Amino acid sequence: MFIIGTILLFWNEGNFVKTKKSLQEAEGVLVRVSDVSAADPSLNGKLIHASAFADTRDVLTDGLFGISETAIAISRKVEFYQYEEKSTSETRDRIGGGQETITTYTYDLRWASSPVKSDNFNDPNYRGSNFVLANIEAQTETAKNVTFGGYRLPSFIISSISGSIPAQVNFSENAYWQWEKVIADTRAALRLRPDNEPTRYVHVSGNVVYFGRSPSVPNIGDVRVTLTKIMPADISIIAQVNGQTFESFTASNGKTVSKVSMGMVSADRMFADAHSSNSTWTWILRIVGVVLVIAGLKSMFSILPTLFKVIPFLGSIVGAGVGLVCTVFGFAWSLIIIAFAWLWYRPLIGIALLAAAIAGIWYLRKKGKGDNG
Repeated sequence: MFIIGTILLFWNEGNFVKTKKSLQEAEGVLVRVSDVSAADPSLNGKLIHASAFADTRDVLTDGLFGISETAIAISRKVEFYQYEEKSTSETRDRIGGGQETITTYTYDLRWASSPVKSDNFNDPNYRGSNFVLANIEAQTETAKNVTFGGYRLPSFIISSISGSIPAQVNFSENAYWQWEKVIADTRAALRLRPDNEPTRYVHVSGNVVYFGRSPSVPNIGDVRVTLTKIMPADISIIAQVNGQTFESFTASNGKTVSKVSMGMVSADRMFADAHSSNSTWTWILRIVGVVLVIAGLKSMFSILPTLFKVIPFLGSIVGAGVGLVCTVFGFAWSLIIIAFAWLWYRPLIGIALLAAAIAGIWYLRKKGKGDNG
């Protein structure tokens, strides 16, 4: 954890600076295009911002559920009602020194994105308890031919178009009873107890197909399928023109830039959102890196409190001291790594951070000397 956290902290700062510089470079060469109704050869090779209607004539289908739509994409989300195993571990001190770890397993029924294997559950009462009434795979079908005025959108832009809405399920009577037979055969193969009275196991409501006794009272093995679609819509893009299509812009530092926003969004707004996203992810990864560094240090030195726990109160004191030292040193170490990263990428800011890290280490040493005194 200590090594991974250290590497993550250094990489993260470099990635932030490179991404920021690539966005600034893209802003400097951007060409704002108000009309893309026809492809313009003079724009070839240039990074542009434009807004237009993303349209398609591709007909997408999901034969299992009777869907056929002229759409950008059709998605099938599948959920399975399953037991999931969770474990919690508690470390206790043994009389006379040492520790023992006690693990407790709990089991809850939840909607899972895939069938959960229960053959290896630790509790024999739940082992082998999971099954599913229908084996259905999630999938997304995307249009291959999507126009943007006089241009054709590449797959990486098409896949970035969002705005899912329900897709109406159209079951024929024959298809409905075929599914009922599939569920009946599955129940028979699983040797499930038959119902006392006739029960329907296929329920259709709008864009949701439910396999089970009752959608309002789920049981283990039930399956829920949700169908959605993305229709043609107005979008705004920042991308480099390549003939009659687009590609990502490659900055001088090797970073690529391309952006898609739903609706008519200005270039300034799109770049502002990109800078904000870059900052947010950088801070998230900084926190993750610091936590990994501190956790790694505490794990490495966790043996010290254990050695002193022959005398309970002494073990607690040593444990608190080790925790404090590891936390302070972990923060200081993280600042040093971040500072060195900024020295490499942004020297002036790096010097300030390095000074703050050195001050932290000085405080730690001073506190240590004071405690010894």
